[in-house]
Amino acid sequence: MATKKHDDHENYPTVVVTKTVTVHPKPLLHHPQQTLHLSNLDRQCPMLMYVVFFYKPCFAYQNLALGSIFNSLKSGLEETLSIWYPAAGRLSLNQADGKLNLWCNNGGAVLAEAVTTAKIIQLGDLSQYKEFFERLAYKPVFHGNFSQMPLIVAQVTRFGCGGYSISIGASHSLFDGPATYDFLRAWASNSAILKEKRSTLQIYKPVHERGPLLVGTQHGQQQLTKLPESGSSAPTRGAAAIDHLHQLIKQALAGPDMKFGGSNFSNTGSSNLVLKTFHLSGAMIESLKIKVFGGESKGSFSCSSFELIAAHLWKARTKALGVRKGAMVCLQFAVDVRNKMVPPLPKGFSGNAFVLASIALTAEQLEGSSHEATIEKIKQAKNSITNDYVIAYNKALDGGAAQGSLPPINELTLVSDWTRMPFHTIDFLHGEAAYVSPLLSPIPQVAYFMQNPNDLRGIDVRIGLPPQFLNAFSHYFLTNLQ
Repeated sequence: MATKKHDDHENYPTVVVTKTVTVHPKPLLHHPQQTLHLSNLDRQCPMLMYVVFFYKPCFAYQNLALGSIFNSLKSGLEETLSIWYPAAGRLSLNQADGKLNLWCNNGGAVLAEAVTTAKIIQLGDLSQYKEFFERLAYKPVFHGNFSQMPLIVAQVTRFGCGGYSISIGASHSLFDGPATYDFLRAWASNSAILKEKRSTLQIYKPVHERGPLLVGTQHGQQQLTKLPESGSSAPTRGAAAIDHLHQLIKQALAGPDMKFGGSNFSNTGSSNLVLKTFHLSGAMIESLKIKVFGGESKGSFSCSSFELIAAHLWKARTKALGVRKGAMVCLQFAVDVRNKMVPPLPKGFSGNAFVLASIALTAEQLEGSSHEATIEKIKQAKNSITNDYVIAYNKALDGGAAQGSLPPINELTLVSDWTRMPFHTIDFLHGEAAYVSPLLSPIPQVAYFMQNPNDLRGIDVRIGLPPQFLNAFSHYFLTNLQ
């Protein structure tokens, strides 16, 4: 899976891998081999998800050898894997039911060392994805056998200017975003590059067992057969996100008369998407709030920056892609359910704990709807994520309703909020990273909302778009923001 070439990576010098090692947990903290049963939320996308940290040249480590940094990262990873031991395992296919579980066999993670004569300044704006970034990541050969694929891979690359990049790929079956963030914080803390190890770092001890999110186990079954939540006499309803997705697929396959939507599966393949980052400064977001709600307070109505930008992006993307007015369009966004479960999942839960909230309208209704009305629907969708919703969502996935291989659909807008995971603050080296960029993901059309290291009130929006609609989206999305 690749994006359309919008930068010529051949103009950059090569990246040469000089060393590759398998990193195992420290022997003194060796864990016995065991099978960790995964939840359906874990199984949605077992592929590796990558981010790359950029650290510009710094006086503090200008004379530090690459080998020294590599060894510190290796030692820190050994210690971290001793606690986060499933990360040293492999996925395993259960022959009885065809489902993936996690075999904690201490197979190890992979750490690579590399060099390039390129200078970080040559890369320009680090927030804008470039194909060259992919060369900074270690990509194990994958022939479809998950039992041979490491769940954690990393590469540290020294640039010709003395700067560094550190890329990490983690299987999405292993961690979700918040768990990945905690794992990387622990690893950076344990690596002790140019700093003392910080045993006081506030990270909860990870809880790896999936517990109530398991379907078909005794613990999970107790959750799945529970009575509706107190105060509710209605039976548990289905998960809106799954129901809406099925409707969108039926609509996309309904017939050739739908403008660009009826043949979405053949015309909007992910190989044709361009990844673009839009920086919305704190001032731009405040300006949009004023234009949407007026200069005076609108009573008790308030909204978060996420709700505002998600509504604005949904309207802009739908209009830019020219979806026909009568077509159903849908906004889906990830919601962390750690505190939505009854009882809440334990602090430090390290598995996938997100479901998708969903809103569906016709394109005509969305265009005619005010930002305020759209935001209210986003709030309602957020509030609909209850323990019962999680149970229904999990059970629907047990029937094979997965999204990991779904091609882009014009009528479906997907958003993932990373603003509460400031990856740039993870100091593998000296101080914060200049930028942390997600690499190409299995679902590149997702819009990621991320913190910007230089504007903590702002939001960086990274989205994959068909190139022929990029200018139109830029126009509609930036309207009212400047």
